[in-house]
Amino acid sequence: MSNYYNPNRQRNLYDPKAKEPFRLSRSRIDLFLNCPRCFYFDRRLGTDRPPGFPFSLNSAVDKLLKKEFDIHRAKGTAHPLMKRYKIDAVPLADKRMDEWRDALRRGITHLHKDTNLLITGGVDDVWADKNGQLMIVDYKATSKDEEVSLDADWQIGYKRQMEIYQWLFRKNGFKVSKTGYFVYCNGNSDKQAFDAKLEFDIKVIPYQGDDSWVEQTIIDAHKCLNGNKIPEAGADCDYCKYVQAINSKK
Repeated sequence: MSNYYNPNRQRNLYDPKAKEPFRLSRSRIDLFLNCPRCFYFDRRLGTDRPPGFPFSLNSAVDKLLKKEFDIHRAKGTAHPLMKRYKIDAVPLADKRMDEWRDALRRGITHLHKDTNLLITGGVDDVWADKNGQLMIVDYKATSKDEEVSLDADWQIGYKRQMEIYQWLFRKNGFKVSKTGYFVYCNGNSDKQAFDAKLEFDIKVIPYQGDDSWVEQTIIDAHKCLNGNKIPEAGADCDYCKYVQAINSKK
């Protein structure tokens, strides 16, 4: 990954004087909420946090789930998981699905006119009920002994992710249910043998989203970007704590 990391990026930097909209992704909004300082260094000054290694197994699960749900999308039928959890819906058949899933280049977008920020997000899936109301769906994968849930403090990022997607679809004129779903895959490690395959227990977890925080957060992020002073670090930012510890030893 180090071959691709540039700590002095010159592209995708916010310029307060620019007239064209500035693209701000869902993940960058989450970064702002976690640590305004890291956000400012990244989007304004061009120094992002060092990247972690990609979770290739998670990506494989994500890709396979999309293929599986796309089979039912093409047929207009409910996936067996939807039937098991009594979700009266089918995967949304819309020619823009590939566009909405492309978080890096396209995604679903909305121009926030008050700030001239183009808010973007790449959704995993969208389901629709018989009345045309949309349900935002996100795929997650892990492997742990206990049953998966959304109860951990760090999973606030998952919830905010869902709520930004719901906000984006509403801003694009869609009727969106407050209830979204996490299709959570948990790798089963208590089998007698590996046998060259990993089996998953899959749980569909409903979540009642509340996107009322999104608008003000966009305004606050815009204010941060326009400032000429580096903001304070987030209280729980391990990256800033690390840099502070290093500097203290000089």
